This record gives sequence, C-alpha cells and structure tokens, in this order.
Amino acid sequence: MQTEKVIEHIVNWLKDYATNANIKGFVIGVSGGIDSAVTSTLCARTGLDLLCLEMPIHQGKNQVTRADRHIAWLKNNFSNVERQPVNLTPVFDSLVNALPKVDNEEDRFMSLANTRARLRMTTLYYFAALKGYLVAGTGNKVEDFGVGFYTKYGDGGVDLSPIADLLKSEVYEIGKVLGVNQDIIEAAPTDGLWGDSRTDEDQIGASYPELEWAMAMDDEGKTLEDFSDREKEVFRIYKRLNSLNMHKMIPIPICEIPDYLKVTTQR
Repeated sequence: MQTEKVIEHIVNWLKDYATNANIKGFVIGVSGGIDSAVTSTLCARTGLDLLCLEMPIHQGKNQVTRADRHIAWLKNNFSNVERQPVNLTPVFDSLVNALPKVDNEEDRFMSLANTRARLRMTTLYYFAALKGYLVAGTGNKVEDFGVGFYTKYGDGGVDLSPIADLLKSEVYEIGKVLGVNQDIIEAAPTDGLWGDSRTDEDQIGASYPELEWAMAMDDEGKTLEDFSDREKEVFRIYKRLNSLNMHKMIPIPICEIPDYLKVTTQR
C-alpha cells in the first residue's frame, strides 16, 4: 500500500465532501483505539474544525488514558482540534434502572452493551447538529463489511466512513505513519462496551489477521471443505458472523407495493 498517498487521498476526500456539503467540520468519538485515533488524525489534517468527544460509560482506566493522551497529542499538533468530555455513565445507569428486569441475564448484557454504543451515537449527533458538523465513522473494512462487528444505529450510525475501505492491518500501517501514540498501536483492539478487559478477539474468537485471511478466501469462493484445523475454524467463524450480521451491511429492506395494488378502483 502506498501509505502516504492513501493518507492524502482520504484527507482530500474528507475535505471535498465537507466543503461540497457546506459543512464546517467533523465530530468524532475517541475511544483510545487505533480506528478512532487514525480517523480523528485524518480529520484533523483537513484543516476543518474537529471536535473530539470522550464518552466514558464505566470505562476501563487504560482506555480513558489512551483517549486522553491521543486528544492531547492532536491538540498539540493541530490548532483546529477541540475536545469535549461527556460522562455518560450516570445517563446509562439511569436508563438501566428505568428498564424492566429480564430473566436471561446474558441477553440483557448484550442488549446493554449495544445500548452504550447508541447513547454515544446520540451524543455525537447532538453536537453535530449543534455545531453544523458531520459525524465521522471509525469502522474498518473487516468490521463493516466482513463480520459486521459493530452496533446497528450505534457506532454504525455515522455520516461518512473514511477508513471503511481499509483492512485493520492497513489502519495500523497508516497509524504508524501518522505518528499515533505507541500505546494505542500496541493496545489489543476492544470495542469498550462491556466495562471489562475483554478484547475483540475474545468476543469474535479470531484475530483480525485471521479474519482478513478469511475475507480473502471467501472472495476467492473457498468453502469449509477447502480447509482443516485452525484455518477451518477461522473460516467457519467468519462465515457465521458474515451471515448473522448481513442485515447491518445491506440497505434497510423495503416492502415494495405492486403498482396494481395502488391503482384506485373507479366506481
């Protein structure tokens, strides 16, 4: 990959899109992970306004520290960057207390994890509307178009996706060239939705390099019968998640009404 040219291409694309839409800048949630670090840096490079939100919800201290350090680094290097901390923990706790109890705690935990992402999306759009900004998405190609590892109408609810055509490994490559802090480069990827230390790999059952391999094999038309051992297991994980989360990756289904049903009957 021609990393420098890819960086220039994305920055120009962001700038052109915002300018053509008569938008003044971008708002982005900074989590302390590589995707939001790279995306926010690319947005900052446009020279347009950039508002970085910190939105902890019972967040691990290491994630908060990485996010804080990254925003401080952005502000030191780009005069167009502002930060806005918003503590969503009490909002989340109030919502949890207002919801009825359920018998299946596992289903409840999953639903509440997705609720965290949707609270953050709501907060991003509050500031976007307030300031006339676009919400910049942080999803990469593996998450957005491979396994659908994101929350529908949560972190998937954005105005534009600068890095959605980049594999996770390519995002890391760009991050290194951009000078993203080393602690972010070295941190294990996590969605930060559980309030504990579980990583993306813990949840998915495969690493991003493995998933990138599975995506490539799927594009070649390979099937489970073509593999054995760990490769077979990884390919099975990929195919299962790709199928399970396809509803996130395609447009919302529309029930189309046949023309003959719309014709008014003449009397």
